[in-house]
Amino acid sequence: MRNIREDTPKFKNLIGGNYENNISQRAHLCVFAGSCVVSTGWWWSDFWTIARKGTEKADAELDDTTVEFRIPSEGTAADQKRQIDDLLAKGVDGIALSPVDPDNQTQLINDTAKRVLVVTQDSDAPKSDRAFYVGTDNVAAGRQAGGLIKEALPQGGKIMVFVGKLDARNAQERLQGIRETLQGSNIEIIDVRTDDTDRVRAKSNVSDTLVRYPEVVGLVGLWSYNGPAILNAVKESNKAGQVKIIAFDEEDETLGGVKQGAIFATVVQQPYEFGYQAIKLMHQYLRGDKSAAPASKQVFVPTLVIKQDSVDAFTQKINQLRGR
Repeated sequence: MRNIREDTPKFKNLIGGNYENNISQRAHLCVFAGSCVVSTGWWWSDFWTIARKGTEKADAELDDTTVEFRIPSEGTAADQKRQIDDLLAKGVDGIALSPVDPDNQTQLINDTAKRVLVVTQDSDAPKSDRAFYVGTDNVAAGRQAGGLIKEALPQGGKIMVFVGKLDARNAQERLQGIRETLQGSNIEIIDVRTDDTDRVRAKSNVSDTLVRYPEVVGLVGLWSYNGPAILNAVKESNKAGQVKIIAFDEEDETLGGVKQGAIFATVVQQPYEFGYQAIKLMHQYLRGDKSAAPASKQVFVPTLVIKQDSVDAFTQKINQLRGR
């Protein structure tokens, strides 16, 4: 965090356009990372390393603002609540939260929003009083994936979809986008297989599919670890190149599979922009410019398609953000 001179013009302008006349003498914003679930528990993902880089860039550009980045050690809603209580006691002016259990955190967000500016990023809580959301339009991302499926399978055929949990909002919305895009085509979704975020089970689901449905021509993974799970199961079944794979996100094995041509394409988010835009927009909002929050209260950061011809450049860029 950086200290702020309280006599700077920017500082005075910020105080002049305060949020609910309750902003502190220092614009102190906190970004709350979410966590990623795997079979061994909660872990710090490269996704949040990259998002943090975005917040640091915004921090460097704003002389009147202190930015703090936190990730809950346990990755639970209860842990997020404890840290929010701590931040409120410290007198922060704004919190960008990635709620791990949006439906059950609505009251927490509403109570917090009565005291400070609250926005959501990456994971949304649309029924809450958060000012706005910064992140992926997962329905649009699903449509993008659906377009890739059609491109990879011009002759049509049967496909299987894999994801950790179907009750997760991003899973539902990505699947919705895929179904919308495939409607009326000659591509049939056999089923959606869930693994409860267990990587071993994720891979066995794919292996089982390849045995039970020898006619399957496409495999789609909706969460980041599904790409590597599909890739490894297909390779072990000696079906690499015979079955088209569409993945999400930028795990190393996924990008390696794209480079090799074993994965047709992967749809990636832009967490750097999540962090950067969340801070810049919160700063703008706190200065009294409510246009930072569109009427929809959703600020969508577009997803990117990475194929074999673009994977090297993307990998180089993403590794720089990862600090490799």
